[in-house]
Amino acid sequence: MRPFIAGNWKMNHTPSSGKKFAEELVPRIKSLGADIVIFPPFVAIPSLYEVTKGTSLKIGAQDFYWEEKGAFTGEISAEMLKEAGAEYAIIGHSERRNIFGESDELVNLKLKTAVDSGLKPVLCIGEKLAERESGRTKDKIKFQLDAGLSGVSTEKVIIAYEPIWAIGTGKTATPQQAEEIHCFISEYLDERVKILYGGSVKPANAYQLMTQSHIDGVLVGGASLKIDSFYDIIRNGIKAFEEKN
Repeated sequence: MRPFIAGNWKMNHTPSSGKKFAEELVPRIKSLGADIVIFPPFVAIPSLYEVTKGTSLKIGAQDFYWEEKGAFTGEISAEMLKEAGAEYAIIGHSERRNIFGESDELVNLKLKTAVDSGLKPVLCIGEKLAERESGRTKDKIKFQLDAGLSGVSTEKVIIAYEPIWAIGTGKTATPQQAEEIHCFISEYLDERVKILYGGSVKPANAYQLMTQSHIDGVLVGGASLKIDSFYDIIRNGIKAFEEKN
């Protein structure tokens, strides 16, 4: 299994700045042994795909709607994303759940649509600080897995564990805390699935995180917006992965 290193740009980078970023990154990662994916804003997907088509850098979408087409103002479908150049899609990110009110039922519909359409889904799960402090982390994780994966084969899904209290806060789960939950997810699903860690991942902690046995990669937020920091995370992650394998 190769390490999986992804950058979620959220609402950052325009088509032109994103294209420039990709043009600089592609030659730097050409010979690296990792699956590397960028999730830009919708409008930047085509311009990045121009640069990345046929290269080792892949493109994904940050979200989509589960219906094929229709009167859904402001939404975008899986087929539209695929034609624009997206190969992956993030589903159920905590910001979609907590800011935009997405339910576990909606997350499940999107996951089924992604699988059926051929998009490779990255299912995000994670607990809030109050849930961790009250000892309910594993219960929350089980609930999200059961609801999100209902009727879906796990072999087609990448899991991203993102403790909500560590997203954009500067706080990071310790490698041991992250490994505990990654191990729990793997055992709960009763099979080896690719599990990423996300939550304030930086060049300084990527190596320690990815030396853990059950951490297969990282989903990077703010540190993926600048090419040098993202490239350092990629290098550190690959180094850690090579050493543990």
